[in-house]
Amino acid sequence: DHHAAAAAMRSAGLPEEYAGTLESGIWPNLDILPHAERAATATRLECAPAADATVALEGLETLWFNTGTLCNLACEGCYIESSPRNDRLAWLRLDGFRRVLDEAADRHPELREIGLTGGEPFMNPDIEALIGMALDRGYRVLVLTNAMTPMRHHMAAIAGWRGRDLHLRVSLDHHTEAGHAALRGERAWGPALEGIGALFASGFQPSIAARFDPAVEDEAATRAGFARLFAAQGWEIDAFDPEHLVLFPEMDVPAAAAGVSASAWAALRSRGADAMCRTARMVVQRKGAEALSIVACTLLPYEARFDLGATLEDASRAVTLDHPHCARFCVFGASSCMSAR
Repeated sequence: DHHAAAAAMRSAGLPEEYAGTLESGIWPNLDILPHAERAATATRLECAPAADATVALEGLETLWFNTGTLCNLACEGCYIESSPRNDRLAWLRLDGFRRVLDEAADRHPELREIGLTGGEPFMNPDIEALIGMALDRGYRVLVLTNAMTPMRHHMAAIAGWRGRDLHLRVSLDHHTEAGHAALRGERAWGPALEGIGALFASGFQPSIAARFDPAVEDEAATRAGFARLFAAQGWEIDAFDPEHLVLFPEMDVPAAAAGVSASAWAALRSRGADAMCRTARMVVQRKGAEALSIVACTLLPYEARFDLGATLEDASRAVTLDHPHCARFCVFGASSCMSAR
């Protein structure tokens, strides 16, 4: 009689998480499990459909802008399919950027951070103006980059922003040249290291983002490998600090849940504390579209059901966690694209 047992536990003042487990069947703490098994948690066993979880926007803390999907690289497994030929998301232009920031100033005084992602943001013709406008309005600005040639063309401007609230997160997929090249190509390693070195020379301490496949190498070994790389390069980056080295789990996990059920969200909501749809949105410019679109998160730029409209007012509605990325990455994977606070 699990309902009676749960009620008795609550009456005795025992932790709610364990009482909830008796009713949902979902253990609330998955930290001991490998990422692949976390991602398989809450896979539906019964034939009857279960209600999908919905997440309300609790407050707009970070507003992401996709600067365009064109990139100097065509990486293996890129979730947004960036490449030198993919312009499915067109360049973000300054006028549209300004309009969204104006609306944000009126509707969301709690907004404190602007994120710029791509593609490769430093290929966008307006990138310096975009960064400058966001900084001038008092926002913390986070730019995701591969630190290669496109970024190096803007080093004078980057050096000029030294001391302002600008942060750069560089994608370096592995701590070895072979591991990085497997995803980004044979000629990506050297230029990436040179770009990171150039940032340090300009007075910036970038953070690093890496892919993490626990089936190949556990987290401790991955961080230790990056620590050796950082030491060899003379970079002051703490590989054991998740704010300095952000590890993203692989999202292509066999037999993972197709989405997040309402019961799973109720049991594991604390694991999705940094789920982007709770405190963020992303603005995109679709190729051929007159207006900008606002989507639920950076992982789902092409899914029509996660397109929330053309204004921040439209985009304030709740989001349904009915995509595999919601399960694999945000909730059961306990990962986040959000920057450290």
